[in-house]
Amino acid sequence: MRLLEVNDLTVTLNVGERSATIVDKLSLTLDRGRCLGLVGESGSGKSTAAMAVIGLLGHGNLSARGSVRFQGAELIDAPARTQRGLQGRDIAMIFQDPMSALNPVQRIGDQIVECVRAHETLSKKEAQALALEALKRVGMPDPPAMMRRYPHQLSGGQRQRVMIAMAIVFKPKLLIADEPTTALDLTIQAQILALLKQLSRELDMAVLLITHDLGVISDMADDIVVLYAGRSVESGRTADVLDHPGHPYTRGLLAAHPSIDQATERLNPIAGMPPPLWDRPQGCAFAPRCDHVQPTCTQRVPDPVALGTPGHLAACILAGNTETVAATR
Repeated sequence: MRLLEVNDLTVTLNVGERSATIVDKLSLTLDRGRCLGLVGESGSGKSTAAMAVIGLLGHGNLSARGSVRFQGAELIDAPARTQRGLQGRDIAMIFQDPMSALNPVQRIGDQIVECVRAHETLSKKEAQALALEALKRVGMPDPPAMMRRYPHQLSGGQRQRVMIAMAIVFKPKLLIADEPTTALDLTIQAQILALLKQLSRELDMAVLLITHDLGVISDMADDIVVLYAGRSVESGRTADVLDHPGHPYTRGLLAAHPSIDQATERLNPIAGMPPPLWDRPQGCAFAPRCDHVQPTCTQRVPDPVALGTPGHLAACILAGNTETVAATR
């Protein structure tokens, strides 16, 4: 049984009589001990998809349909009690900005203890013991002293470790990490990524990693899903997708990413901008920015095409055309 199976997940924003699709028929699978990367530009729907998986969309203007199965149990439209039983225990999430996610006027220890007691009927002393254990597990120096500090007294890397400690205190089966290295310098980024790898191994924990950084993806993810305008345009094993990209958008992201292996005087950014949420084009959403657009591209959404290796798919009418691929590299 798969740990996580997402099929045709669609998230819609409804404002008055208007509606816009943020995530469009997203499908993915994830097993324990593996890392799946969701990659794409800002506004591609990565974080919204993750919020739908963990059940944090709320009951406002966002609505989800499709299927999200966790250990075989359907979560879309599941009772709130069922979702709360999973959130923070079997499924945990690290949010993008630890400074805004932490309460600035509450000590670190009290925040972790509050998280623990929200899910378990434990005494304060028992909850504190779990909090200390979690801080030790994420490599925080002098955990008892850290328990007494406020968020502003910690560095950015330490605050991120606190967020990870809160997330793994119950040893979840699935950890969703939303841009976990944003605003951290390269040395601290490497430490946080190494920590996530270590925890994944130790806890046999699956990681759903959300990022726009292909360097992070190549280092962390076993598999990858590339999102554009809410749709999956390419997916497969990370090495296959990055070494043999089949979609023009994936190739564009790679061309715009600096490499330490070869000297490049000038990067090649993708021309244009992603389409507005309220005005997504008919057909392939990437067509207005694609150098190889065909008349058919603007008329229908292309079906995924299987490429050379198992599980490697690209939603492009030119996918698999070796002459076009060569021309765009």
